[in-house]
Amino acid sequence: MLAHSRIAPSENSTPPPDVTAVAPPSRGPRVDLTSNPVVRGMSRGQSRSSMMETADGVPVNSRVSTKIQQLLNTLKRPKRPPLSEFFTDDAEEIVEVPQPDPNIPKPEGRQIIPVKGEPLGVVSNWPPALQAALARWGATQGKSPALTALDITGKPFCTLTYGKLWSRSVKLAYTLLNKLGTKNEQILKPGDKVALVYPNSDPGMFWVAFYGCLLAEVIPVPIEVPLSRKDVGISQVGFLLGSCGVGLALTSEICLKGLPKTPTGEILQFKGWPRLKWVVTDSKYLTKPSKDWQPHIPTANTDPAYIEYKASKDGTVVGVAVSKVAMLTHCQALTQACNYCEGETLVNVLDFKKDIGLWHGVLTAVMNRIHTISVPYAVMKACPLSWVQRVHNHKARIALVKCRDLHWAMMAHREQRDTSLASLRMLIVADGANPWSVSSCDAFLNVFQSHGLKPEVICPCATSPEAMTVAIRTPLPARAILSMGGLSHGVIRVNTEDKNSALTVQDVGHVMPGALMCIVKPDGPPQLCKTDEIGEIIINSRAGGNMYYGLPGVTKNTFEVIPVNANGVPIGEIPFVRSGLLGFVGPGSLIFVVGKIEGLLMVSGRRHNADDLVATALAVEPVKTVYRGRIAVFSITVFYDERVVIVAEQRPDASEEDSFQWMSRVLQAIDSIHQVGLYCLALVPANTLPKTPLGGIHISDTKQFFLDGNLHPCNILMCPHTCVTNLPKPRQKQPGPASVMVGNLVAGKRIAQAAGRDLGMIEDQDLVRKHQYLTEALQWRAQTDADHVLFVLLNAKGVPVSTATCVQLHKRAEKIAAALTEKGSINTGENVVLLYPPGIDLIAAFYGCLYAGCVPVNVRPPHPQNLAATLPTVRMIIDVSVSACILTTQNLMRTLRSKEAAASVNIKTWPTIIDTDDLPRRRPPQIYKPPTAEMIAYLDFSVSTTGMLTGVKVSHAAVSALCRSIKLQCELYSSRQIAICLDPYCGLGFVLWCLASVYSGHQSVLIPPFELESCLSLWLSTLSQYRIRDTFCSYSVMELCTKGLGTQTELLKARGVSLSCVRSCVVIAEERPRLSLSYSFSKLFKDIGLSSRAVSTAFGSRVNLAICLQVRMYVPAPCVLQGTTGPDPCTVYVDMKSLRHDRVRVVERGAPQSLPLMESGKILPGVRVIIVNPETRGPLGDSHLGEIWVNSPHNASGYYTIYGEESLQANHFNTKLSFGDPQTLWARTGYLGFVKRTELLEANGDRHDALFVVGSLDETLELRGLRYHPIDIETSVSRAHRSIAESAVFTWTNLLVVVSELCGSEQDALDLVPLITNVVLEEHHLIVGVVVIVDPGVIPINSRGEKQRMHLRDSFLADQLDPIYVAYNM
Repeated sequence: MLAHSRIAPSENSTPPPDVTAVAPPSRGPRVDLTSNPVVRGMSRGQSRSSMMETADGVPVNSRVSTKIQQLLNTLKRPKRPPLSEFFTDDAEEIVEVPQPDPNIPKPEGRQIIPVKGEPLGVVSNWPPALQAALARWGATQGKSPALTALDITGKPFCTLTYGKLWSRSVKLAYTLLNKLGTKNEQILKPGDKVALVYPNSDPGMFWVAFYGCLLAEVIPVPIEVPLSRKDVGISQVGFLLGSCGVGLALTSEICLKGLPKTPTGEILQFKGWPRLKWVVTDSKYLTKPSKDWQPHIPTANTDPAYIEYKASKDGTVVGVAVSKVAMLTHCQALTQACNYCEGETLVNVLDFKKDIGLWHGVLTAVMNRIHTISVPYAVMKACPLSWVQRVHNHKARIALVKCRDLHWAMMAHREQRDTSLASLRMLIVADGANPWSVSSCDAFLNVFQSHGLKPEVICPCATSPEAMTVAIRTPLPARAILSMGGLSHGVIRVNTEDKNSALTVQDVGHVMPGALMCIVKPDGPPQLCKTDEIGEIIINSRAGGNMYYGLPGVTKNTFEVIPVNANGVPIGEIPFVRSGLLGFVGPGSLIFVVGKIEGLLMVSGRRHNADDLVATALAVEPVKTVYRGRIAVFSITVFYDERVVIVAEQRPDASEEDSFQWMSRVLQAIDSIHQVGLYCLALVPANTLPKTPLGGIHISDTKQFFLDGNLHPCNILMCPHTCVTNLPKPRQKQPGPASVMVGNLVAGKRIAQAAGRDLGMIEDQDLVRKHQYLTEALQWRAQTDADHVLFVLLNAKGVPVSTATCVQLHKRAEKIAAALTEKGSINTGENVVLLYPPGIDLIAAFYGCLYAGCVPVNVRPPHPQNLAATLPTVRMIIDVSVSACILTTQNLMRTLRSKEAAASVNIKTWPTIIDTDDLPRRRPPQIYKPPTAEMIAYLDFSVSTTGMLTGVKVSHAAVSALCRSIKLQCELYSSRQIAICLDPYCGLGFVLWCLASVYSGHQSVLIPPFELESCLSLWLSTLSQYRIRDTFCSYSVMELCTKGLGTQTELLKARGVSLSCVRSCVVIAEERPRLSLSYSFSKLFKDIGLSSRAVSTAFGSRVNLAICLQVRMYVPAPCVLQGTTGPDPCTVYVDMKSLRHDRVRVVERGAPQSLPLMESGKILPGVRVIIVNPETRGPLGDSHLGEIWVNSPHNASGYYTIYGEESLQANHFNTKLSFGDPQTLWARTGYLGFVKRTELLEANGDRHDALFVVGSLDETLELRGLRYHPIDIETSVSRAHRSIAESAVFTWTNLLVVVSELCGSEQDALDLVPLITNVVLEEHHLIVGVVVIVDPGVIPINSRGEKQRMHLRDSFLADQLDPIYVAYNM
């Protein structure tokens, strides 16, 4: 059949469109087959053709190809909506966009015309190549000095003549080409790249190496000497060497000795560097060429002559390749522009490896047989006047300097009376294009005019590695006084009014000979600027760089720019090179430079220049506080805009007062002069900022240090309030019905409610009917199963120190009841405080009280080492509960009556104290039975996270219902064993520790959490040793194990600890589930067998101690498929922005601004919850955020108040909905949450309703009209830096206060301030008002592991935190 199949075009069948290709889908061919309705293994909708064709439409008869084809087709089909539909960038809705100001200046001039330099003159004796010039001088003027180098004291120590320079360069060229490998192998070939590694103090060796390379026709790549592995930008230099293919480095013997070595003596392999072979070029190692060998000197062509390195704004290092003809032409242009003459003397203070120092001092100097005197940086540091003395001593005609050299010489000139600068005809200022160089030039002239310096001698010039020399000034200077405001909008306006906001710039002369220059817009296409507009200078000339070596993409954007006019039409064919300089053309075609593209900071749509900001900062009494040349200005992106940061080195003798005064003045100056707010101003100790080789600041590394938190400032000032102007407007809550949480219910929408199973009278009916009270259950167990062990208490070694069988517990309870009636003469219904460490004594005392008809009040005992803090709480509960008696141990009784206790409370007024350690064996006359189950069984006191002490009344009926509910949910019966590692003082922890075993008969292994402090692995090894299936713990226990044992899983495994037996580990808490902690715990202990599904959570509140509790169960064999009696806890991702508006929007995992929330456990049997609007008290719809209300037989009966605040009682415990179901009585939990119906099924087949707790309503922060949950901000803060151990937030007079515990060294403290401010602004759109850095352990945490934020706030306001640092953000 297939053999005769006919391939024909078809109209009605096409393969799926190829969404991976750009071309439109074409109609595909079809294979005609006999009509067969459905081919097995294919969907009905697929045509036969898709099975029969491979991707290019060839019919095949192969099942494999069919599968591949089907796979291809599914790959082509887009599975989900494109990413943009999930993740819309919502900057528009978040950011307040400022309206454009109609008064901002706009350019009004005509379009600029390209400016031409004078023609490059042709001089008859100009050499055909630079090497030819050296050959000529070496032969004809051999004795003429070429270079004089100074030693560290500033005295000349060696002079290289042109003869020596020539002969040594030839020797080196010969050695490089012929003597590096073994006899027949040539390691270097012409055109190879070679690194030149010479220190700034050794110009002679560098000159020989550079000219030796030119003569050998290999390409030199001069770089800085690497001093250590940690050098700033060291790996970037490695990238440059790698991209240039450098395998060989030339250096001097001294330099080689100083390079960092491995212990075996080999040179260190620097980070990111290629493997290099090091060659020493000292004369004694060079070979004299044979008589017949001559270096080949061709006429200059377009091959690369050398590669100059350039570090860009982001720290990357690129190599600018300069061709032989460009090098020669540039020397000719400089000779013409500077009017160089043969035999002149030049003093060079600049780096001779690159830029002006190389172009004038090494290349043009040799072309014109100039004598160069090189003054190294080290000499300048020791003796700043050394270059002035050299000019005086050698009657030098030219000097190459930077502004800082002028400044240093000026500061030191008092020491020199008789120096003369009259011989100078050109003082070339390398950074004269910087706007703030004007003041240095003027001041220098002012001081040295009396020493013979003529005003016209000062020659600022404009250069860049790419365009090389753009302009150099020779006539008298011109000045322009410009308006800063205009400049920030890229427009030239002469400043007339305000002297403060004026910028004086000097011209840098005319365009270089033989060059053509335009000004184009700095961003977007290279459109020509108008005459009154600031733009980037671009140059067309034979004397410029040719490319970024090995980077063709970036090269095109920089070296091959074709300017366009206003209509976008190119103005010609010739390519221009971008100089990276910003400027304009003034009158008489003079060029003015106002800054560099690299220093451009775009803040709120306005341009500011880093150099201008530095100048303003320096104008504020600079000398006292900071070092002049050590200021870094950069911008960082925070919350959709650039923010300006200034970092300066502080002088060691500056006091904190001086520093803050200087900082606040700088803030004001920059604000008034530049109209821009500073985001951060940091001062660091002297000599700590990353340096460039010649002492400048490495800006990109400084910025990286700042962002990584490695800057270690000693003073910092953040001003987010003044400079962050794009925050959204605060939300205004409208009065009336519109302000409710997203209205009430819409008709037809599902009400957000959920319920646990029925608490029907199933299974143990007899027990329930017989024993309405726990006391009866205990008596019954003591009779029917006397020796069954109910409780086992372990010590830190894991050894049972105490056990209690049913009968033992019953007898101990009887003894205590007898003591209460005899010793304490207690009446029925009176309150009795139980003050015990976690253990079985506490349980016995509880049942003793019930036997005697008293109401037990369980209180955490005071901490013996910290009585001052813990005893007042005990006293308060005793007073509030009006207890008639205290039951406790001998030790604690001594503590209560001790001198130390007397210091913090009145010990004379304690109620009767009964020590229950050695009571006589007595029985009470009778065991009390309450007349009704509604009577109070016990009081549950707890301090909430907001610092409120609340006691709730729990009735006997509630106790039975709660124990029964837990028994059903956890399937507890006599043969079961559970482990509890919880504090037994309140809430569900107390119920599990004291009540549940007596009701259900299971055995409880009790592990006091404080024992974990002396043996971290106690809990986990107990689970393993006793083969425990279900365990209950708190978050603090889980955190202790995660932090303390996370690295020791191998050790635990070796000790035989295995958690494979554990099927449920339930965290008991009254808060939002801590998802990341649960996940970390599961992941860490997976190695010792913990199931990834074991960890789940419980949730309770003051009004109902247990609302949710999730335990994994085994189920009978027929339904094994399900694995548990209920679905696993599910996780959803909600949008944080919606949450702040009290809305719930479920988003995809990984969406920006998403918050993962875990279900708070399965709702207990007999419990109903509903989500209610806390303001209108109306029920809300599914997936809406509201307050969780609960109805259940085990709700507490009310708050325990002495005077009875009935309103609060009714408000929280017996509340009705405003509409819907007005009959049911609900209790308000005070927690916000939502209910979401999931796809998972319950055991009975219904869809599962999950309850998600978001946080306590009392704890939420109302800021900018939005509702924030502290934990969300704290999670962001804890991620900001590795040294943040824990953090807590609260508000203080509308300011957000962040307190962070520092776990690193104290020098990290101030690094945290900007990072915390950044992360809160980025992720929560809030400005932090105060950042407090404190020692670990300062943030108070209660026994459940919850932060006591209100206590912390009180300590902050009372100034009791003893902080390491407090930053008040301005």
